[in-house]
Amino acid sequence: MKISELRPGMKRVELQGRITEIGEVREVTTRFGEPGRVATAILEDDSGTIKLSLWNETIEAVSVNSTVKIENGYVTSFRGENQLNVGRYGRLTVL
Repeated sequence: MKISELRPGMKRVELQGRITEIGEVREVTTRFGEPGRVATAILEDDSGTIKLSLWNETIEAVSVNSTVKIENGYVTSFRGENQLNVGRYGRLTVL
């Protein structure tokens, strides 16, 4: 699957791309009431770019120029922009 094909509401997304940017880490409280850390990264492939949410230990697992594989991800729209999420049941692997 390519980034240009992603639409809000899509589930079971599988794709590969390169991290081109990682934003500031923010401390948040999840909807389950647990503390967590989140950062927004930019994921790029040959068809385009999308924002990727990185949570907790995945923030340290990736760096700029890392090539990653997303399995079982899902797409949401946040403030009018598509965003790729790995979620509880998905997996992000650094290649």
